[in-house]
Amino acid sequence: MKKIIALLLVVLTVLLCGCSMGDGSIRFGAAGLGGVYHQAATSLKQLAEKDSALKIEVKTTAGSAANVRLLSQGYLDAAIAQSDIISDAYNGENSFKTAYKDYSAVAALYTEVCHIIVRADSDINSVHDLLGKTVSVGEEESGSQLNAKQILSAYGLNEKMVKEENFNYADSAKALVSGEVDALFWTVGINATVVEELSRQCDIKLLSIDKEASEKLKSAYSYIDCKVDGNTYNGQTKDVNTVGVKSVLIVSDRLSNDKVKTLTKLVFDNANELQLTVSADLDIIEKDAVTGVNIPFHSGAAEYYSEKGIEVKTAE
Repeated sequence: MKKIIALLLVVLTVLLCGCSMGDGSIRFGAAGLGGVYHQAATSLKQLAEKDSALKIEVKTTAGSAANVRLLSQGYLDAAIAQSDIISDAYNGENSFKTAYKDYSAVAALYTEVCHIIVRADSDINSVHDLLGKTVSVGEEESGSQLNAKQILSAYGLNEKMVKEENFNYADSAKALVSGEVDALFWTVGINATVVEELSRQCDIKLLSIDKEASEKLKSAYSYIDCKVDGNTYNGQTKDVNTVGVKSVLIVSDRLSNDKVKTLTKLVFDNANELQLTVSADLDIIEKDAVTGVNIPFHSGAAEYYSEKGIEVKTAE
């Protein structure tokens, strides 16, 4: 009886993990509704529908860390995730106690910027002022959550000094408008729809990250300096200095070279169409898409780049 139960469990696991692969579709981890990841994944799905060689099934997830875990465990075939998270997870560093493998890079898509948002009528003018406040740090296993904790730590703040809430985009926006939270952290591309929509529900201001904290973050993690120009969002008139990371399209090593090469070509051949459907400022150029990526590239993506005269590192 035990052997029969064990066999049934194995069969069930295979069916659950392989149901989408069986019909040739790519299960694509896209983070929460309203975010740029979901916009990009949905756009790629629609573009792929014009190409019989690919079928993409968009899956809503908690975000970058969840995407890496689900991809490594075989529940996803492709995803978008932050460059710092995919590198840390791959090497088992920082917040990742064990290494996640079995995935590789396709292309860096754009820079994700750490937005720290408060109401314009708030007396909070710096990250230091978040002491004793209630803050939405993003969903559990999201890139926003990890970045929020690292930024707060750079200012000497921890979960005992700041009350942290794990709200998704929609709930954190509602909570800020209602006053349930005093601030929120979103790591999203500049011009992200979720930020613009929030700025029209209530007047907002963005907090800068000072030079000292920025240097701490860059020395310990994979951050880069970023700036949100004044008037990027409704009512936001001043330039805001902050930090950011690259967003990277990653895939399972189980995907064939042909399928990944086709996916890579789909991205670059439709860069203009993607920009029209995604609120963030994309930067989809081959030579830029291979920078800021600290894990090996999939062999199928490497074949595409090689034809463009660009060599990338693979796991082989």
